Amino acid sequence: MSAQRLSDVLAEARAERRAALVGYLPAGFPSVDGAVRALTAMIEGGCDVVEVGLPHSDPVLDGPVIQAADDIALRQGVRITDVLATVEAVTRATGAPVLVMTYWNPVDRYGVERFAADLAGAGGAGCILPDLPVEESDPWRAAAERHGLATVFVVAPSSRDERLAKITAAGTGFVYAASLMGVTGTRAAVSADAADLVRRTRASTELPVCVGLGVSTAEQAAEVAGFADGVIVGSAFVKRLLDAEDLDAGLAGVRDLAADLAKGVRAG
Repeated sequence: MSAQRLSDVLAEARAERRAALVGYLPAGFPSVDGAVRALTAMIEGGCDVVEVGLPHSDPVLDGPVIQAADDIALRQGVRITDVLATVEAVTRATGAPVLVMTYWNPVDRYGVERFAADLAGAGGAGCILPDLPVEESDPWRAAAERHGLATVFVVAPSSRDERLAKITAAGTGFVYAASLMGVTGTRAAVSADAADLVRRTRASTELPVCVGLGVSTAEQAAEVAGFADGVIVGSAFVKRLLDAEDLDAGLAGVRDLAADLAKGVRAG
């Protein structure tokens, strides 16, 4: 099962006494093939796990960098079939766990059972669903379990302890801890709330807790790795591609960034 591969990789990182490095990139950016190549380069550079974003026209959690990448992908006509093809290609090329990160509406419109079956068929490890309330998640979780997929929920510093317990009881794979309130994007410093959120989340679950939102440097990765099971980086990878003169330069940029961040999680 793909979810088991995800659990194994996170356990391997823990056995090495380090945090896992999780990279994010939207499908279809800078093109469908370009995203496959970039995600592969991220894994070659040192990412243990990657998240493939499903581009959305109204991404409420995403900041301007990822919004720009989503807009490029959508204007080029990216579809859910392209997202699934990206998952399949990256999984086949690397053997690394590949998750889809998506808002709920596209999954609901595609069909819950159909999406779970097609994601599993593509070799996907699971789904991160930042806007799906736990109380409304039973149909998805049942389909995910049938197809061997992890269901990753997002917790935030505003989550009360009783809410954390409810969310973590429903999730599988790992818990995505949003280190600050607000949208995605690189930050000059790691949020002071992040370590406390990880501590409170761990009090209610044995699942690994991975921290995202804001990490962009090896130093920040090392800091987060000191208290979390995984370090999630998205906007910094996207920015390397946005700022590159061409795709080859962008691929070199994301590979170099992954290598730098991988050193950081090991230092942490």
